[in-house]
Amino acid sequence: MTESENHYIAELHIDEDSLPVASIEMQHERRVAIFDLLEQNEFRPLESARGPYTLRLSLQDGRRLAFEVERTNGSPRGTYTISLVPFRRVIKDYFMICESYHNAIRTATSAQIEAIDMGRRGLHNEGSRMLTDALRNQVEIEFNTSRRLFTLICALHRRTVQ
Repeated sequence: MTESENHYIAELHIDEDSLPVASIEMQHERRVAIFDLLEQNEFRPLESARGPYTLRLSLQDGRRLAFEVERTNGSPRGTYTISLVPFRRVIKDYFMICESYHNAIRTATSAQIEAIDMGRRGLHNEGSRMLTDALRNQVEIEFNTSRRLFTLICALHRRTVQ
C-alpha cells in the first residue's frame, strides 16, 4: 500500500443503542479493542480509491453486523453487512477457552496454560479468517486487522452469543 492511498480506519464509532448493556469490564474490553485496531490496520473497501476511513459499527436484529464506511472527509463509501450466525460457535468456544485460560492461571502448570493459550489463538485465528471471508467481496483487510476486528466483535457481542 502506498502512502497516498491511506487505506486504514482512522476513526471508529459504535452504535451503543444496538448493543446489550455493558458492564464496566465489557466497556473496558471494547475500549482496548478499539484502541488496538486504530493503532494499526489496513482496511480498503473494494470500490474506494483512497482513505482514510471512519467506520461505524452497529448490530441489526441481533444477528447482523453493519459496517458503515465513509472517508474521514464525510464522503460515503458504503454499508457492508455480515451475518453473525456463522460466528456464534467460534465466539462461544472462544469465550469458553478464555475462561478456562483465566481459571488455569491460578492452578495449572505452565505447559497446561500454554496449551490452552494455543487453543485460544487457534480459535481467534479461525474467527479472523471467517471475518475476512465474510467481507471478501466488499472490503479488503489484512490478517492482523481481521484479528483486531474479530477481537472487537467478541467484545461487542459477548452477551448476545453466550
